Amino acid sequence: MSDTAEKYKHLLETVPCNLCGEDDFEIVYPPDYESAKPEDILHTFRSSGDEILLDQLVRCKNCGLEYLNPRLGETVVVEGYSEGSDEMFVSQALVRERTFAKSLKMIEKNTQQRGYLLDVGTAGGSFLAVAKQRGWEVAGCEPNRWLAGWGKEHYGIEIQAGTLFDMKLEDASFDVVTLWDVLEHTLDPKAVLLECRRVLKPGGLLVINYPDISSLVSRLMGHRWVFLLSVHLYYFTKETVGKMLETNGFKVIDNQRHWQTLELGYILFRMQSYAAGLTKIPSKVVNMLRLQNLQIPYWMGQVLVLAEKEK
Repeated sequence: MSDTAEKYKHLLETVPCNLCGEDDFEIVYPPDYESAKPEDILHTFRSSGDEILLDQLVRCKNCGLEYLNPRLGETVVVEGYSEGSDEMFVSQALVRERTFAKSLKMIEKNTQQRGYLLDVGTAGGSFLAVAKQRGWEVAGCEPNRWLAGWGKEHYGIEIQAGTLFDMKLEDASFDVVTLWDVLEHTLDPKAVLLECRRVLKPGGLLVINYPDISSLVSRLMGHRWVFLLSVHLYYFTKETVGKMLETNGFKVIDNQRHWQTLELGYILFRMQSYAAGLTKIPSKVVNMLRLQNLQIPYWMGQVLVLAEKEK
């Protein structure tokens, strides 16, 4: 094993299953530590991070939850998310607003009024901006200090630079809590869900979207599935998300495919990590025809789940 691989392995820690607590698993994908870049972790953990998974992915034999084990330690992960800038991510802010506007209308069909809304891991605050425009009282947190500052400057919304736990919120203070592409990144999803439950009002709505590793597109793409990333610590299915929500005091009321919209040029750029050879010619054609800013809806296995806090 190379010195670089050994250096990376020293940053890893083993963890039990976050859903059932067991430590009995089977390997889904073995690790590729020789491709690790321990000196570049800050770059890996940016919001637009697309580094292909190189850690070991395992499946709990007891409950079926899939997760990275061993994985980077808490200190390394928190520092990685907190530092650095991400101009590439915020370049899609206007397009993300389009997706969020549709999602918010769906959320409002399941709420009685536009009250208090909390967005966990809000990145640059695009969802908060859309919700505020529609009359919601909004709050949000984002570990990355640069993104939190960008959101305040761009949208005029105060974003807590840190995690949900850093906010020290009062019990039962929100009508809706959202986690957009967040839960799979967290070190302790169970603890995050319990904190969401604490700050939600009785009957409040929790909204989560995540990439489903049991989806057809994931099974067809296998190890080349676009959401097998180093920044994703957990890989959920409808069954494991359902179990996790139920055991933490929520009742699932809806599951549906989650379509997102991004610019064509950005999508092709993000695909280079997986299929550089296949995207080279299409990228040239798109640039020649000036279609880089064409907005494309896409679905690659994402699921949107709505759950109600049980009283």
